[in-house]
Amino acid sequence: MKIGIIGASGYTGAELIRGLSYYREVEINQIVSRSFAGKKLKDVFPHLSYSRYQDLTFEEEADLDSSDFYFLALPHQPSVELVKSLHGKGKKIIDLSAAYRIKNPDAYLEYYGFEHKYSDLLYQSVYGLPEIFREEIENASVVANPGCYPTATLLAIFPAVKEGVVQSDSITVNALSGISGAGRSLKQQFHYPEAYGDVYAYKPIKHRHIPEIENVINTISERKLTVRFTPHIIPVSRGMVATITFKTSMNKKQLEELYRLEYRYEPFIRIVNQPPHIKNVVGSNFCDIYIDYDKRTGDAVIISAIDNIGKGASLQALQNFNIMNKIPEDKYLMEISHISILFP
Repeated sequence: MKIGIIGASGYTGAELIRGLSYYREVEINQIVSRSFAGKKLKDVFPHLSYSRYQDLTFEEEADLDSSDFYFLALPHQPSVELVKSLHGKGKKIIDLSAAYRIKNPDAYLEYYGFEHKYSDLLYQSVYGLPEIFREEIENASVVANPGCYPTATLLAIFPAVKEGVVQSDSITVNALSGISGAGRSLKQQFHYPEAYGDVYAYKPIKHRHIPEIENVINTISERKLTVRFTPHIIPVSRGMVATITFKTSMNKKQLEELYRLEYRYEPFIRIVNQPPHIKNVVGSNFCDIYIDYDKRTGDAVIISAIDNIGKGASLQALQNFNIMNKIPEDKYLMEISHISILFP
């Protein structure tokens, strides 16, 4: 199978190449980046000099016919058109932008500032969170890979929402992300002197990930739930922690039993006994989840940790790729994920 990666020079593109370098069933035959066109992979990403693709050259324009399967790591609006074109050619696509994540077309105008013209394809696309939509992903031709914040949030609340144990009408999410979540483009607030030693919230009202999260939870919930979502930037390169609270009548033991039962067969979900650390998930496709209960307030406290570039983007995309192509779901991903950060 020949693989094309369009938008291959960003953080998610580089991580896709790192992951696909382990695969022997496929060949990356094109990597596309206008900003690095004509340069070799090893010159743009020296850490990929070990890869069998080290001498592959970035192309300026994508060939929409020469690959069998396409990963898109582009901004949202260009992805809308490109997914439509590739789908028309009968190609399979995993799109890492938000272009096909939300089933409500009006949300794109309200939250992203553009009109989504292809509502028919929007409804055909499958939201690529395997732990919830595995069966749909198996037969999909277009998979919308989830955002990093929604992944960390949805995995932390899915069992509770599914079983109807959330008693409040709103779920509160406070999440912290490494700087790589903002992408590789230069922005003043992410320069080292600006970001080092600093932590701050951004877009605390009407963040773009709110309709994505609510779209999924209201698909699986028997009643309408809203999300109070506040994201923060922390001065690390990658990694993410989300703390979620909601009212419930279940105690800590009952919640733990619920989560362990729901995720008992999930290879990349780990229920942990202490609040999770991002150092334990960086470079991996794992999501670590800690469950607790505050008797004083009557709140469940669920804390999740993922790598925003791994389970929050590229490695989750490879998990979806495996499912779509009938490859064992954890094949290669366990090997890729077993990276020691503290003891290399």
